[in-house]
Amino acid sequence: MQLLLKVLILVFSSVLPALTDTGKFSFDSIDGGSLDLSDYKGKAILITNTASRCGFTNQYSDLEGLHKAYRERGLVVIAVPSNDFNQELSSSSEVKEFCNVNVGLSLLMTEVISIRGKRAHPFYRWLKQEHGFQPKWNFYKVLLDKNGNFHASFNSFTKPNSSSLLKVVDEVLKQP
Repeated sequence: MQLLLKVLILVFSSVLPALTDTGKFSFDSIDGGSLDLSDYKGKAILITNTASRCGFTNQYSDLEGLHKAYRERGLVVIAVPSNDFNQELSSSSEVKEFCNVNVGLSLLMTEVISIRGKRAHPFYRWLKQEHGFQPKWNFYKVLLDKNGNFHASFNSFTKPNSSSLLKVVDEVLKQP
C-alpha cells in the first residue's frame, strides 16, 4: 500500500504543479496564438465564461466597458466562450464575428472551450479541485489577484458593472 502511494505521488507530481499555479495556465486566443496567464503577473484578471445565445449575453457590453475603464489600472478581462450549456455558436470564428458585429469587443477572448466535466479546460478543473468553484451557467466570473491567486467568484446575475463586483475589483487593484 505504501509503495502504491509513493508511485501515485510520483505520477501526479508532474501534473499537480500545472493545476495549482495559475501562471501555468494558457488558453488558445480567438485571435490566434495563446493567452498565457503568466503574461499578466502583477495584474488582476477577471475571467468570464460566455455564450452568444444566452439571456445574459448583454453582459458582453458590460465586460467591454469594464475592460476599457479598468485596463489602465491593471485589470485584464478575458471572455471564455463555452457551449457547455448549449447556448454558444458552433465555431470560434462565428463567436468572434458575433462579438465584433454586436458589441465591438476589444477585450481578450479565448477559443470556444469546455468549462465543465471531463473535457474541462485545466484552469476550470483547477478552480473546481482547489476552490470548489464550477460555473453553473454562462457568465460566471472569477477574479484572480495580482499574484494569480483565486480571490472571488460571481454568478450570472452579478453584472460586470455592479457595485458589488467593482468593490472587490477595486480592493484587489489597491493591493501591492
